[in-house]
Amino acid sequence: MKRTVEEINARIKSGDAVVLTAEEAIELVKKVGVEQATKEVDVVTTGTFGAMCSSGAFINFGHSEPPIKMGKVWLNDVPAYGGLAAVDAFIGATEPSTNGRADYGGAHVIEDLIAGRSVKLKATSQGTDCYPRRDIETFISLKTVNQAYLFNPRNAYQNYAAAVNSGEKTLFTYMGKLLPNLKNCTYSSAGQLSPLLKDPNLRTIGIGTRIFLGGAQGYVSWEGTQYKTNVPLRNGVPSASARSLAVIGDLRDMSTDYVRALEMHKYGFTLGLGIGIPIPVLDEDMMRTCALTDEQLFAPVVDYALQSRNRRPVQEVSYAELRSGTITVKGKKVRTSALSSYFKARQVAVELKRRVEEGEFMLSQFVQALPHEKATRPLDVRSKEEVL
Repeated sequence: MKRTVEEINARIKSGDAVVLTAEEAIELVKKVGVEQATKEVDVVTTGTFGAMCSSGAFINFGHSEPPIKMGKVWLNDVPAYGGLAAVDAFIGATEPSTNGRADYGGAHVIEDLIAGRSVKLKATSQGTDCYPRRDIETFISLKTVNQAYLFNPRNAYQNYAAAVNSGEKTLFTYMGKLLPNLKNCTYSSAGQLSPLLKDPNLRTIGIGTRIFLGGAQGYVSWEGTQYKTNVPLRNGVPSASARSLAVIGDLRDMSTDYVRALEMHKYGFTLGLGIGIPIPVLDEDMMRTCALTDEQLFAPVVDYALQSRNRRPVQEVSYAELRSGTITVKGKKVRTSALSSYFKARQVAVELKRRVEEGEFMLSQFVQALPHEKATRPLDVRSKEEVL
């Protein structure tokens, strides 16, 4: 059986579409099989909620009187990048405050704006004939600015490594606190709910795909940074970090239920973000991947005691093992804990299901597929001649 996105959208508009979350799809396939489930289901909704460091927001503040060409920009004392047009800036989620606060960064600015709070804007300029003003200090909110939208270079990673530490000292990393001598293991994925694990070859996800982003309708804008496909497969699904998405969405439509500032102790700031993607069930192959379970999805275990980009996986473990609370590494039982929230990922998938069922969220056919084959390049210390 085959169907198209247009046919599914017609069923959504008429109120006849059958929409299941990925968890519900798994249970249905167990009960009736792939063939029958494909006949019954139109859309499978997915969700993930976790730390997404490669996130930030573009803001246009509007022109002051007299106007200013903003060179240096701060939002609540967090530096924003002003090397754009006169009153455009980009605030990165991981940027720390300059006022000595160790608990506030760019992600907090983004959360404050979404929460409807005022944010102090400070900017300086060298001054020009058309932009004579040299400094400004004022307050802004989402009600006062022209545009404010997330534009995230790398979100929704397709799988990620679980982290352990075999060394003798505690490590503070983007994977959280790693205790020495293999005393804990952290991981970050919603596993069987995660969007890019349900459509592993991105048959239905590409540039222009409409997604759930932080509570708003957003879009896939490009391939994510560090996007790659040359990784091991288990059950037809990458068992290592692979594809990622660049995404965009309007801050005004987002909610702090799905966008939260996070701090990794002794590492830095990041943005906790909820993303969901509705997967159209085009055929049996799509239903089969949508129904993959945590027992069938695997992640590599990487030892962060080796401080090198050339870390090799110690082993692979299933998400069922990771979610069980313990895994065995080098013959030793190791406690596991999730940096991502399965509870919030489920909320995303359930809310997305509701919106699709009620016709608030239509599926979109992408305008261009993302790369089928791609590898990443390392950064080496090179001479000028070597890079040509």
